[in-house]
Amino acid sequence: MGPELVIYPVLFLALFFESFILVTFLSGPAREARMRKASVWEPKVAIITPCWNEGDTIVATVESLLALDYPKDKLEIVIVDNASTDNTALVIERFRTNDQVKIIYEGKQGKHFAMNAGIRATDAEIVGCLDADSFVDPAALREVLAGFTGPKVAAATAAMSIHRPANLLQHMQNAEYIFGIFLRHVLSLVNAIHVTPGPFSLYRRDIILEVGGFQYGHQTEDMEMALRLQKAGYWIESSPRARVYTKAPLTVPSLIKQRTRWTTGFMRNVMHEYRDMVGNRKYGALGLVTLPLGILSIAAGMLLFIISIYYAVKYFVDIYLIHRGIPFEVQIGWPDFSRTFDWFYAPISLITVLSILMGGLAIAMIIVGKRVSGTPGKIVRGVVGYTLFYGLIAPLWLIKATIDVAFGHKRGWR
Repeated sequence: MGPELVIYPVLFLALFFESFILVTFLSGPAREARMRKASVWEPKVAIITPCWNEGDTIVATVESLLALDYPKDKLEIVIVDNASTDNTALVIERFRTNDQVKIIYEGKQGKHFAMNAGIRATDAEIVGCLDADSFVDPAALREVLAGFTGPKVAAATAAMSIHRPANLLQHMQNAEYIFGIFLRHVLSLVNAIHVTPGPFSLYRRDIILEVGGFQYGHQTEDMEMALRLQKAGYWIESSPRARVYTKAPLTVPSLIKQRTRWTTGFMRNVMHEYRDMVGNRKYGALGLVTLPLGILSIAAGMLLFIISIYYAVKYFVDIYLIHRGIPFEVQIGWPDFSRTFDWFYAPISLITVLSILMGGLAIAMIIVGKRVSGTPGKIVRGVVGYTLFYGLIAPLWLIKATIDVAFGHKRGWR
């Protein structure tokens, strides 16, 4: 069997997850959630914007918040500067005279400290976060508030995509983020969201205080908070039409660094503070599907990468050995395309069929995610790049994160 012992289980799990997602997406509650209208409920809301050396983007971030379609007297913006060393402090002072804006200066202690400082500085019923490199659509706040459908809903997430993708790598990330919009929409229906992303997730302030505020969370405080809320019995909703745009890494090294931090945070949270949730029926689809498959996908990604490298090397070594054993004038060349090709005899294996099916379903989910969210722009370039190249890059940060966790390495935010 060889590599099939790894490949078949991986394909089975991937297709199981995609089937689970599709069945949930087509359910009645999912259709009702997609028909949900923007909220007419108008609680007092405070959006906290932690920043560290974000002088280039913080003004546009705050201006997008000030442009939200929401009563001015019920919307507060709390900027928390974490001891920036660039011109951030100078830039944000322009908002000092705006009655909607509060400015707080904190020592550089991390984003979770900044979030807690912002929460202490307001008495708003709903508090949220908007990273200082992200920008919201004017209608986004009412869309996210519509997710607070009951007192047990502690948080609601927005629909995050890439702000003006400029190269193939950013287009790939945009396709990935739209895929994420689709997944969060579906997973919210079974309370299986494992992260409340920094770009425009909202929370009930009293519940955040009840569970102890934000924590370090191995540099993934948004993931740690999502797990803690669900462990405490609360629900996390998703608002697929609440559009928010975020800056994305432009280069492969910067992307690997970002994703290494995310993956390391996931592994450490799940292996330490929240390991009792993995495989635990008490936590429903989160414990039985999202977390276990998240762990297995890291292992599978690395194993498939290693197998691919092995067979690629073996292929070229075989060619080299063939060339050494055959007279020089006999060469391995291109096939003769002058002959008629009969697809009936094409060597298509079950693995190929299952892989095409899995990839096709993923592409369909990205397309549906774009339609559901109304994310603007074309995604053909991103989908093609995501399909062809993502699997070649992702194992690099999976391996790096696994090494960091295994040896206790800690890396900086940037």
